[in-house]
Amino acid sequence: MADPQHVPVLPQQVLDLLDVRPGGVYVDATLGLAGHASAVLRRLGAEGTLIAFDRDPQAMAIAKQRIDALREELGAAMPQVRFVERAFSVAAEEIAPGSLDGLLADFGVSSLQLDEAHRGFSFRQDASLDMRMDTRSGVTAGQVVNQMDEEELADLIYEFGEERRSRRIARAIVRARPIHTTAELAKVVSAAAPAMKGDKLHPATLTFQALRIYVNDELGEIRSLLHSAPSLLKRGGRLVLISFHSLEDRQVKDALRDGAKSGIWEVLTRKPVIADESEQRRNPRSRSAKLRAAIRIDSHKEVKIPPEGGSRRGRR
Repeated sequence: MADPQHVPVLPQQVLDLLDVRPGGVYVDATLGLAGHASAVLRRLGAEGTLIAFDRDPQAMAIAKQRIDALREELGAAMPQVRFVERAFSVAAEEIAPGSLDGLLADFGVSSLQLDEAHRGFSFRQDASLDMRMDTRSGVTAGQVVNQMDEEELADLIYEFGEERRSRRIARAIVRARPIHTTAELAKVVSAAAPAMKGDKLHPATLTFQALRIYVNDELGEIRSLLHSAPSLLKRGGRLVLISFHSLEDRQVKDALRDGAKSGIWEVLTRKPVIADESEQRRNPRSRSAKLRAAIRIDSHKEVKIPPEGGSRRGRR
């Protein structure tokens, strides 16, 4: 496999808002291909520590190679790095309370996962329906598509894809079973809910998003991190979070707002930080990125995140 290219989104804004200080202890909760992590490591100095999480073993292997190369470059100035090959939802099990100067998370699917056809994340290349970030465990998208009952499948597509034609799509999927590949699924969805005039998205985009979010419990992962972050950060510690669609951003926005009202966070971003036109041209993935950041201002208070409501019913 060729070495995949990766350009981190909003790199300067991340460093500025994370306020990386030499000798500090920081977490990159979504290591990916080490784009943001490499920039943080260059600022940390030999006394600093970076704790890097990623549940994707393929991404972790590539990131370790890149950080090894950086270690050779920096020599004695290289910080300590601890790799945690687990989902970031378990951060509280791996990190001592009140020990972090900063925590960064860049949510969503990585460029590696999208570009590797066999992972099954994209309908632009035909592959088996997998979509798991951690390929060692969990149900695949193929199992969901072929085994879930029609009503549950419709609800899933509506809730996690915000697809208003979810019932029509679910009915078509059930009738077309078994569906084995991304191309087969995209064809079924496109026939059931064709693009309407003015649509910029492929008709299958939202259904694929919904399946990916469900298979990887992406919103549950974010919820867990938002719950544990206040207890992990020191007073004055920074939280920097990058979202790529409204479901992610809504969770982050609400948690920071509620935490600010409770005296836990000072929110640094009144509005989400977005990429300027030049970055969007260089890196199309940055077009949908929204960055929000906050400072932990009272380490003795705990943030309370209200429980999620029930699944919304899909519409016809």
